[in-house]
Amino acid sequence: MDIHEYQAKEILAKFGVEVPPGALAYSPEQATYRARELGGERWVVKAQVHAGGRGKAGGVKVCDSDAEIQETCEQLFGRNLVTHQTDAEGKGIYRVYVEGAVPIEREFYLGFVLDRQTQRVMIVASGEGGTEIEDISANSPDSIVRAIVEPAVGLQDFQCRQIAFKLGIDPSLTQHVVRTMQGCYRAFREHDATMVEINPMVVTSDKRVLALDAKMTFDDNALFRHPQISELRDKSQEDPRESRAADSGLSYVGLDGNIGCIVNGAGLAMATMDTIKLAGGEPANFLDIGGGATPDRVAKAFRLVMSDKNVQAVLVNIFAGINRCDWVAEGVVQALKEVRVDVPVIVRLAGTNVEEGQKILAKSGLPIIRANTLMEAAERAVGAWQNDLSQNTVVRAAQ
Repeated sequence: MDIHEYQAKEILAKFGVEVPPGALAYSPEQATYRARELGGERWVVKAQVHAGGRGKAGGVKVCDSDAEIQETCEQLFGRNLVTHQTDAEGKGIYRVYVEGAVPIEREFYLGFVLDRQTQRVMIVASGEGGTEIEDISANSPDSIVRAIVEPAVGLQDFQCRQIAFKLGIDPSLTQHVVRTMQGCYRAFREHDATMVEINPMVVTSDKRVLALDAKMTFDDNALFRHPQISELRDKSQEDPRESRAADSGLSYVGLDGNIGCIVNGAGLAMATMDTIKLAGGEPANFLDIGGGATPDRVAKAFRLVMSDKNVQAVLVNIFAGINRCDWVAEGVVQALKEVRVDVPVIVRLAGTNVEEGQKILAKSGLPIIRANTLMEAAERAVGAWQNDLSQNTVVRAAQ
């Protein structure tokens, strides 16, 4: 789960990370009022969306007057911000963060992420802040400093000092950097985060170390331990299908293809998508319905998949271990009777009571295309989609 910049800064500030003074606004008028509250002669207006690259996309503006803040906010509110990290539709802007401008002397990148290879928290830092880490890695790989945090002892001050020295930070500011890094690590650890990123971390002309921008991402599976973090979720920034799936206890990720997938088990779902591509098709989603493939759960999955207008065929791939194929087959039949599905449906069952499941599908009288293997199911799904596509093309040509 992602949160907004202002929310991440509020969390980090509680752990001793210094941030510039700022305030949230939901309208142009409120934004100008917030600027007057903050005081000063220059402000930065930042669109609050779950995406990087806001500055290049016009989502971050420096303003020198109330009138400029008003004009900037009128241009931002209600519009969708499209960056390199969003799809073509972008993310809607419904709130902005007004922050007092600070005199910047140097910019740095600082990030904490979970490294799968070492199974440790990794610190990634660079002297080229204000740039996306992907660009830094591609253009200036030698500028990146990395360090691993041993979970048994946590982040040590000497590690922070070493990173500060490698970045060329003024020795008089080393302790400030140590405090910033330790605060980030504690926030990461205590909230089950998967990423904390400060980009840029700046040194100001009056020798302060500030988090000028901040991002935090949290482990969805650990949110039950952190209800205060769950409350920060902004569904307006999420794919509505993914939000509905999460509310229904389903794991769903929307993709750009046209063959919908309903699968039990994350590994099997990944294998199903790979096999669809191998057969010449494109998966429309990742959908793991979990171990309990009940009729109600299967019906929810069908509704979710069919809410994607690009779906032109649905592949159901179930391997019954704890479940039974006859239960799953009953769920599929019931779901197809409850949910309007006007595209080809391909079902592959394997595992416990597979013969009984196949009989239930055969006796249902529904136009279900059955398959015995995953490759066969993928090929039939792609074939059904291509046949349906060609028929629609003929109809359109006749019209």
